[in-house]
Amino acid sequence: MRRRHFIRLFGSAVVACPLAAGAQQQASKLPRIGVMLVEPSELSETLSQGLREAGYVDGQNVILDWRYDLGSLERIDGFARELVALNCSTIVAGGPYAIRAVLKETNTIPTVGIDLESDPVANGWVKSLARPGGNFTGLFLDIPELGGKQIELLKNVVPTLMRLAALWDATIGTLQFHAIEKAARSSGVTLESFPIRTAEEINDAVNRAAQRRVDGMIVLTSPLIFNQRSQIADLALKARLPTISGFSIYYPRLAG
Repeated sequence: MRRRHFIRLFGSAVVACPLAAGAQQQASKLPRIGVMLVEPSELSETLSQGLREAGYVDGQNVILDWRYDLGSLERIDGFARELVALNCSTIVAGGPYAIRAVLKETNTIPTVGIDLESDPVANGWVKSLARPGGNFTGLFLDIPELGGKQIELLKNVVPTLMRLAALWDATIGTLQFHAIEKAARSSGVTLESFPIRTAEEINDAVNRAAQRRVDGMIVLTSPLIFNQRSQIADLALKARLPTISGFSIYYPRLAG
């Protein structure tokens, strides 16, 4: 799946938030959009482009305040507090960690999230998809059927696939992992769990999966795992472990 096809919708979602209302409230001040992302990427480029196309130009009629945690989860809560203290008209939160941090700090500032891992209803962020309520909206890619398709694709490469390792982020990925468990059972595949909570645990988790002589590995998505995608690709190649994830960008070395 191409991430860009999904996140193009993101700029539109942000533009739909009430920036004009924020501008009226601040009278002589420009409306301010706070943005929390892992790192500068196609997502930040798409957001800026979408705003420009809607007539919002940074420094002219809107101010964009960027915050990049660069894989350091310890920064996220502080960034959320900073943007709320700046009285942003809208806050953009990329990923479940950022969304969780912002919603903990404010229930009034309009917040737009992009999250490839979570169910916003199950996480308690909205009341329902039809009537979310509150101050939060966004784009989500919580599709359990993806797990079954990934296992199917891996089976095409490894016809003898019977034992599958799942590398996943235990801090935010429980729902995603349960979907993979269900898909594995339906496919007749035994799933072995290798949860991580920090980047330092990745090396050990992948090595243990290889030592268990699994036939392949599925890597679930999270900001933590995304930030360490090159390390995971290197470890999988070294272990000669057939590996799949939801987005081709996770494995630049494997794709090359």
